[in-house]
Amino acid sequence: MKGHVVLRYVGMVMLLNAFFMLVAAGVSWFNDVDTGFYPLILSFVLTAIMGGFPFIFVTEPAPITNKESYLIVVSAWIMVCLTGMLPLLLWGGEYDIVNAWYESVSGYTTTGSTVVNDVESMPKGILFWRSCTHMIGGAGIILFVLAIVPTMGKAKVSLSNVELSPLAKENYRFRIRKTMHIIMVVYISLIVAETVLLKIAGMGWFDAVNHAFSTIATGGFSTRNLGVAYFNNVWIEMIIVAFMIISGIHFGVLFSSITTKRNNIFRSEVSRFYLIMVLIGSLAIIANLWNTGTYNFIDSVRYGVFQFASVVSTTGFATANSDLWPALSVSVLIFGMLICACAGSTTGGIKSDRLLIVLKTFKKNLLQMQHPYAIVRTKLNGVTIEDTIINSVFVYIAMYLSICMVSTWLLSAMGIDLMTSFGASISCMGNVGIGFGQVNSLSNFSVLPDGAKLILSIVMLMGRLEIFGLLQIFFMRSWR
Repeated sequence: MKGHVVLRYVGMVMLLNAFFMLVAAGVSWFNDVDTGFYPLILSFVLTAIMGGFPFIFVTEPAPITNKESYLIVVSAWIMVCLTGMLPLLLWGGEYDIVNAWYESVSGYTTTGSTVVNDVESMPKGILFWRSCTHMIGGAGIILFVLAIVPTMGKAKVSLSNVELSPLAKENYRFRIRKTMHIIMVVYISLIVAETVLLKIAGMGWFDAVNHAFSTIATGGFSTRNLGVAYFNNVWIEMIIVAFMIISGIHFGVLFSSITTKRNNIFRSEVSRFYLIMVLIGSLAIIANLWNTGTYNFIDSVRYGVFQFASVVSTTGFATANSDLWPALSVSVLIFGMLICACAGSTTGGIKSDRLLIVLKTFKKNLLQMQHPYAIVRTKLNGVTIEDTIINSVFVYIAMYLSICMVSTWLLSAMGIDLMTSFGASISCMGNVGIGFGQVNSLSNFSVLPDGAKLILSIVMLMGRLEIFGLLQIFFMRSWR
């Protein structure tokens, strides 16, 4: 294990973090040097020193093993969360050490569940910093660095293999360097496009930029206490719905669709499955809300589509309190929170890819029972799926649901009611950001005790790193 080399790569990520702190400090400066300026500047200096220190000992990139790649990725995520809490902790307000840690983890993992009751009392520099944690974490902390560092040799391949899941890599048909650039081009382009459209629809530039960061990263932090509901603007909601759904599609497929290549949205089985799921889920909620008299037809469409798109894309914005909705609508939202969008996007959750593989495997088993001697293969986009991938899908889903269950038990043991415990657990595991009960769509997570926040912060990291990335660290001694 080359510890000094691990520190060098973690240092790169820290320097990226420091750069965005400086940008946030610039926002504070242009807003009459608000109260967030000095906490951001001090955090920038401390983070830059910590990030730059390893370069004194390791001046040149060095090859890294698979074991070191996992350690770099996990260490980088933990360190950015630790340094990312500094501006919040130094600024104060509602942030004690537990709240600052929780908010930082929530930001980088793009969960977007906040512990702040009065967001509008915060200075613009700190608000912008919260949104920056979404932007950095949305593309993947390591991928962000890989896209901007010109040469890292084989290290770039090793690190990208850890940061990108096998399912996410499936629709990229390019070399690693071009793949990284495609991700960032699509990511930045979507942010710019949504910012401009939100401004045209009536948002101010500051609100538009922050909400675009949150939407494309599928995060959920807002500059307003009521979130998107504050604006009460149908055009703004329609724009955000469109970009939430788009951000749930594999970025490689989006790129191919724009460049008119064969592997586009309409040819991708996973993308079609995801879009059909969004359509059916939205229609089910609309019908249920209208049929039960919860809203009139127009409002049923407005709130139903927005809320389902928000949870299935794991963005976590809200325009209504879904905790008050009929049982069928709530159950459809829970389904969306568990499955979510496509691998290769900025979303969390089990992923539509895995559900589609499960359904195809189920169909294969039925055919195998009907025709015992036939050779039946499971295919996705015309490509045969290996048994090892199918097995890993089932193991992942089992682990995912087990973690949600254990987290629910632990929170319930703290005296938290079952609906709140369950809602918070699946929300944090899927990096969704809104739950049910005391943490419903128009509430926040400040009501939870510190112990619950610490547990949920670990759950958020496990969800973002897709479980095994984080667990590998605890089994490093068994590696060769």
